[in-house]
Amino acid sequence: MAIYRMLAKITQYISEAVLRIFGPNDDAYPIIGVQPFTGEPFKEGMADVW
Repeated sequence: MAIYRMLAKITQYISEAVLRIFGPNDDAYPIIGVQPFTGEPFKEGMADVW
């Protein structure tokens, strides 16, 4: 009986992971379109600073 419970838990664990990966997207991001870039452009001379 313990083997049956262990196999059931393993199966449930794997099936939940598969459903999470391949299921519908549950992100609640608003659909706002493309946002303009407001940062600083990359400068070639700054690569040596890091």
